[in-house]
Amino acid sequence: MNQSHKQFLNLSDEVKLLNKNIKIIVVTKSQSLENFVSLIRLGHLDFGENRVQETKKKWSNVLTANSKLNLHLIGHLQTNKVTDAISLFNYIHTLDSEKLALALSNEEKRKNRKIKYFIQINVGEESQKTGIELRHLKSFKEYCLHELQLNIIGLMCIPPAKLDSFIFFKKLATIAKQENLYELSMGMSDDYKTAIQCGSTYLRIGRAIFGERALNN
Repeated sequence: MNQSHKQFLNLSDEVKLLNKNIKIIVVTKSQSLENFVSLIRLGHLDFGENRVQETKKKWSNVLTANSKLNLHLIGHLQTNKVTDAISLFNYIHTLDSEKLALALSNEEKRKNRKIKYFIQINVGEESQKTGIELRHLKSFKEYCLHELQLNIIGLMCIPPAKLDSFIFFKKLATIAKQENLYELSMGMSDDYKTAIQCGSTYLRIGRAIFGERALNN
């Protein structure tokens, strides 16, 4: 049993004590397969990647051999990568524009494949971050659901780095409830306990499992 395996088991036990219904997305960006293959053998199903091309190279053979795995795209998606993204991922957490939504809808129809989406919200109103502005959420959600027939299951956010994440997680949870969206993708290695406290249902965790090495890639 390697160190990441032990870290994952400890984290999983901790999360289950806080809320057994929360899913942990093991973020494997910049990690080689040997660093997390033991977690697949353990039976963990949910893994997150940031880049489509890295995912395709790393995961194609793994997915063929493990059809029950769920891959989550948690990084920004460019429209020219949509074709591969629809083939690879079961969840996309970063739906952040009408242009992207339309491209995804068209590709779903072309491939006859439906996946699940989180709308990414720029909850801190930061100019350098992507995400839908809160004032546009309702109209964007209606467009995705009713005009494009996308399966929108919830909201996702990355709070401002130097501010109290509790404020932003709580804000997102309140908005999600108002919009009748019940899944929340929020919480990473530094703030997952706060996210759980605020009602997160999907945690995106890499460094707390794999260590600081992930920061240097």
